Amino acid sequence: MNLNLTSTITMPEHKLRREVVELCRQTGKPLLKLSTKDYLEHDMRHWVEQFGSAGLVNIEVFNELQHTITGWPGGKPNADDTLRPERSKPFPKRVVVFSPHPDDDVISMGGTIRRLIQQGNDVHVAYETSGDIAVNDDEVTRFMHFINGFNALFANGSDEVINHTYQRVKQFIREKEAAELAAYGDNKYLHPTTKAPVMTDIAEVLTLKGLIRRGEARLACAYNNIPSDHIHFLDLPFYESGAIEKLPMTEQDVRIIQKLISEVQPHQIYVAADLADPHGTHRKCTDAVLAAIDEEKRIGAEWLKDCRVWMYRGAWAEWDIADIEMCVPMSPEELREKRNAILKHQSQMESAPFLGNDERLFWQRAEDRNRETARRYDELGLACYEAMEAFVEYKI
Repeated sequence: MNLNLTSTITMPEHKLRREVVELCRQTGKPLLKLSTKDYLEHDMRHWVEQFGSAGLVNIEVFNELQHTITGWPGGKPNADDTLRPERSKPFPKRVVVFSPHPDDDVISMGGTIRRLIQQGNDVHVAYETSGDIAVNDDEVTRFMHFINGFNALFANGSDEVINHTYQRVKQFIREKEAAELAAYGDNKYLHPTTKAPVMTDIAEVLTLKGLIRRGEARLACAYNNIPSDHIHFLDLPFYESGAIEKLPMTEQDVRIIQKLISEVQPHQIYVAADLADPHGTHRKCTDAVLAAIDEEKRIGAEWLKDCRVWMYRGAWAEWDIADIEMCVPMSPEELREKRNAILKHQSQMESAPFLGNDERLFWQRAEDRNRETARRYDELGLACYEAMEAFVEYKI
């Protein structure tokens, strides 16, 4: 059976909105203050002629953007949903949030996840990869000290399996540190992408790194009141190369995702469309989800008829204001709660190997990005919020 393993994401056209938002940028004016003169001076006479006046063009675009803002990302029950981005029915909705790594969910849409749960929706989070290579060796050493101490205190050091694994991991990390010191000297602490790997982690080390990230993900989910049986660790095979360069995505990856969505039969699916991810993991994860949806569609799955797919972006980029089709506002307190969830992922703070050239930590990037989205809405003359998370619908 042939599956399409490469997706094509077609962005919404929104031609009018795009041109008028750009006009606001060029003139430095909010939407409702654009004049006929502004349109004429920027070769946009055709919109004034089509609508009859500059004021009517302004109102059209203002209303379009206003209707993207919602405090009910899962749909508001018993409400007129004609101009809302999400349906009022069914309610509550079954939701699956796909997270490429075990922190992209809270980095990219942590505020929306909390809102969905608080409003009574049935939320599942699916972590597509283990994220094991993004854990620093020091984190492994820290947890190994804990394991050794725990074993000595509560098992009298008698567990041969723990002792054997502990010694093997400890020896490997020593050898790896020595190899990096020999190869790079004082530069061994440079960002991993600036130097070739000296040694590939052994299976035990990768397993421990994966467990560290699982534990952090569970803490963040518990903070957001997601039940443990709604947390899914998919460990897609394409990721498990043990190196920065991943394996090709295959039908096996797609089938794992297809099994989950066919069991949950969600009314909403959230996927990462952060195609600026420097290592391509997000792209492959998104391709796998969309391929699984296509396969469900091919076999005539009835649940898909009542499902919408929303695409989010995260640590690397944000949607253009003209593309946004749903925008979820956050208060200062809600933004702080989002930060608290991100901070549960301690291995991804200062010591994370793949922070990139951006010196900000992931929680700082998320807050800056969400505040910037709110600022851009404010500049256009819409409601002024502390922060906002943005989404674009993927048409099934």
